[in-house]
Amino acid sequence: MIYCKVNQNTLKARFRGFYPVVIDVETAGLNAKTDALLEIAIITVKMDDFGWLSVDSSLHFNIKSFPGAIIQPESLAFNRIDPNDPKRSAVTEKEALRKIFNMVHQGLDAQECSRAIIVAHNASFDHSFLMAAVDRVSFMKNNPFHPFVTFDTATLSGLVFGQTVLAKACAYAGIFFDKSKAHSALYDTERTAVLFCALVNKWKRLGGWPVSEHHNIIVS
Repeated sequence: MIYCKVNQNTLKARFRGFYPVVIDVETAGLNAKTDALLEIAIITVKMDDFGWLSVDSSLHFNIKSFPGAIIQPESLAFNRIDPNDPKRSAVTEKEALRKIFNMVHQGLDAQECSRAIIVAHNASFDHSFLMAAVDRVSFMKNNPFHPFVTFDTATLSGLVFGQTVLAKACAYAGIFFDKSKAHSALYDTERTAVLFCALVNKWKRLGGWPVSEHHNIIVS
């Protein structure tokens, strides 16, 4: 029987082999199967040698509506997106997912994690639109994300701060939130990523995660 030390201050150890990836989407409706995906942004996170979480890398894409997609006018009025604006430099769902998956797979390898997990505010919404896009472009075999498990910062913020709205949760966490920039996929992802790190780090400060750098395990 051999005692060895395993570094607990890694994403792999902290999240049971999962690699958290923060995501936000902007859409032309609420139905992931029929309504257009218009924007998607992702941000990865990293952990330092002392176990503190922080924001790492980001990607953002404006998306071309898939053939036959429904555009709900009330959704465009809400997110202020003009799908026909040539300055959007939009790409297809397939191109965006290919680049996103490549980045996530690189992170999985670097962090020695087994699977990526979506982190989002009201995560079921973003998860459903991502998976619908994956299904449309037949990227299922290359999809690094867990098919149903997510980390929802709305739920976590409700527990910790008593707030489920992103802007209000950020305010309680001491994170600046510019409401004029809200409902941009990149801005909302950035704020969600900072919020997620703040929630995880707050739990660590409260003693909810091992403070010591190493943890003994037994190898037989």
